[in-house]
Amino acid sequence: MALYAIGDLHLSISSNKPMDVFGPVWENHTEKLKKAFSALSPDDVTVICGDLSWGMDMDESKEDFLFIDSLPGRKIVLKGNHDYWWSTVSKAKAFFEDNGISTIDILNNNCFFYEDTAICGTRGWFYEEETGTSHDKKIMNRELMRLEASLKAAGDLPKIAFLHYPPKYGNYMCEEIIGLFEKYGVTMCCFGHIHCKGISSRFEGLYRGVSYKLVSADFLGFRPLKIIPD
Repeated sequence: MALYAIGDLHLSISSNKPMDVFGPVWENHTEKLKKAFSALSPDDVTVICGDLSWGMDMDESKEDFLFIDSLPGRKIVLKGNHDYWWSTVSKAKAFFEDNGISTIDILNNNCFFYEDTAICGTRGWFYEEETGTSHDKKIMNRELMRLEASLKAAGDLPKIAFLHYPPKYGNYMCEEIIGLFEKYGVTMCCFGHIHCKGISSRFEGLYRGVSYKLVSADFLGFRPLKIIPD
């Protein structure tokens, strides 16, 4: 039994959104994912850090969810900036039940548990006071509330945070999110969203007591990263 993370699968099995336009690394990426996941066991847990499907709603994303459901292990999904299918947790649960999808859970205003470790998280956002709009600030405040609700739900257990947007990237740093990590004792943050040339500006490593890891699928070679055990 192990805990894994990966983000930005960008599936489009029944929608016309070929990913190979973003470079040869994306060629046949669905098959690459299938092959990589075949090494996992039914007891493993994988957190998918956003941007799972290009579908515009749940119905258009159905084949993508069925594909994820067919992969070994339990999957915990959080929202990315391209997850247009995202609606409410109750609607997602109803859709999964109606379509026989039994291995996917939604991380939103809640937390899950892997043995004695809490799986917390939210989408996050990029926002800078000097250049951000009032709309950006509103989104960021909402994301901070969701993250804190998730962290509170974990109680006193050790916590790993899973985000879509990195809270630290290049010269950017989200003090509000990092402050919540410190307040609630988060020890690791896995994030996605960063691709191609942007990867060179990523931050990975230890910062203020938190270990940061980029888990975008193309960065990982479409192989989920094992988080626990190391």
